[in-house]
Amino acid sequence: MNDPQPLSRNEEIKARSNFLRGTLKDAFDETAFGGLPDDDGQLIKFHGMYVQDDRDLRPERMKRKLDRAYSFMARLRIPGGVLTPRQYLTMDRLAGERANGTIRVTTRQTIQFHGILKSNVRAVLQEIDAVLLDTIAACGDVNRNVIATANPFLSRAHAEAVEAARQLSAHFLPRTGAWREIFIGDRRVLGGEPEVEPIYGSTYLPRKFKIAVAVPPSNDVDVFAHDLSFIAIVENGRIIGYNVVVGGGMGASHGEPETYPRTGTVIGYVGAGHLVPTAEAVLTLQRDYGDRSNRKHARLKYTIDDRGVDWFVRELASRMTTALEAKRPFHFDGNGDAIGWTTDTEGFHHRTLFIENGRIADRSGHQLRTALRTIAMLPEFIDRGAVVLTTNQNVVLARATDAERARIDAILAEAGVGSRQSVVRENAMACVALPTCGLALAESERFLPGLIDEIDELLKLRGLETQKITVRMTGCPNGCARPYIAEIGLIGRNPGRYNLHVGGAADGSRLNRLLRENADRSEILSILDGLFARYAAERSGNEGFGDFVQRVNVWA
Repeated sequence: MNDPQPLSRNEEIKARSNFLRGTLKDAFDETAFGGLPDDDGQLIKFHGMYVQDDRDLRPERMKRKLDRAYSFMARLRIPGGVLTPRQYLTMDRLAGERANGTIRVTTRQTIQFHGILKSNVRAVLQEIDAVLLDTIAACGDVNRNVIATANPFLSRAHAEAVEAARQLSAHFLPRTGAWREIFIGDRRVLGGEPEVEPIYGSTYLPRKFKIAVAVPPSNDVDVFAHDLSFIAIVENGRIIGYNVVVGGGMGASHGEPETYPRTGTVIGYVGAGHLVPTAEAVLTLQRDYGDRSNRKHARLKYTIDDRGVDWFVRELASRMTTALEAKRPFHFDGNGDAIGWTTDTEGFHHRTLFIENGRIADRSGHQLRTALRTIAMLPEFIDRGAVVLTTNQNVVLARATDAERARIDAILAEAGVGSRQSVVRENAMACVALPTCGLALAESERFLPGLIDEIDELLKLRGLETQKITVRMTGCPNGCARPYIAEIGLIGRNPGRYNLHVGGAADGSRLNRLLRENADRSEILSILDGLFARYAAERSGNEGFGDFVQRVNVWA
């Protein structure tokens, strides 16, 4: 739609990019410079990558008048998070040969590689392509990796949810051949029909767009945190339809109150057969009405808040062939993963393995990456099993037999991994932050484990060590680890300092609130100790921590 405000620079970059090609091919042919020109640095995101540098090395390199230590982060598109063991083994090998020796499981149920040198990017993507995976649209102003309640092997409804994620991902995949031409080596066919993007158009979306599919009673995908979510309604073991949730989003900016996190609004119900058309109606509505002048105001949540939910529902109805029905009842028990073994009706076993902050790596006494590689290579499991990534940064080793279950436990024990952690640690998440994220204002992944050690000690002192409390930390206010719906959220403000939020719901359905701004480690622990003392003394029955701090109004 016409907008009187000037378009943002990114809109101009997209418009003249020739469907996301820009000068990327020439830029990757030139390896003397380890980074990319600015415009190509924006376009590369649509192909699932970011240009990064090691910020720990910046001061020394600046002193020596050297370029930054550039490398690339590559993120896979894995709708529903399901990998075959052979695909996982290829990713493990690439991490060792072409990246920094680690695999990062993300909160969007996929894998990130860090530390890929520019000269290795094409080789990495070609090997990813060879095992029928890609990085297309894992970043950028498009629909990103579609997430679903983890493990399609648990039930028929879970399988249908993952299949829904795959259908949505395929439907919204950009049609441009740029990724294959630039990185895989395909030749562009000349003289045929002109290239078009039937859904996105030549300038794609105003900002990123995120979709989730949940199967109650698990809200592991945090349905209220995304632009568009579908809550499965299950009858007789089958998904008959979905409640539609719109307008969630975690991003904000410090000191800019016009930016804020928002939980999604449930606007109605559609039958299972109308899933994709409904999603297209929502996405194209945002395509047409989203703010293309101010990228900080360009997510669907602002489109809805600016114009109102009633307007949104009316406009949506004009784009749909079937009307939204009244929302159906649903219930969520929580938004974490069930760590440990479960068994399905066919007798196969599934081990959900806690991965602290999603980082799969080997270190002294904790050979996690080696253990997962060994498990993926087990005879028969390599062909029958699956490696499923969760949105809580964990891994499910799916479809093991009785004998494989025992072998998996032995491999994990020998590697020094797999033992249960505190309930708080198993429900904590952190974004990557420093040293690679260019937006990070403070540590996150490297800081949270030690902080959890101290939080665990405080909880033990109060007799609360078995109490599940969600803790999430990010190095900046963009909210990649979804901290604004945690019972305890920590958002990086300055080096070593964080905004402390409390009061989210245990099922992820409510935003928390700011309790202390710019607090350092000792202040955070002192405040939490006081809250834990009150919680131990004043809680009502099985009242959760987030519900308690809301009830007693700790902000008063």
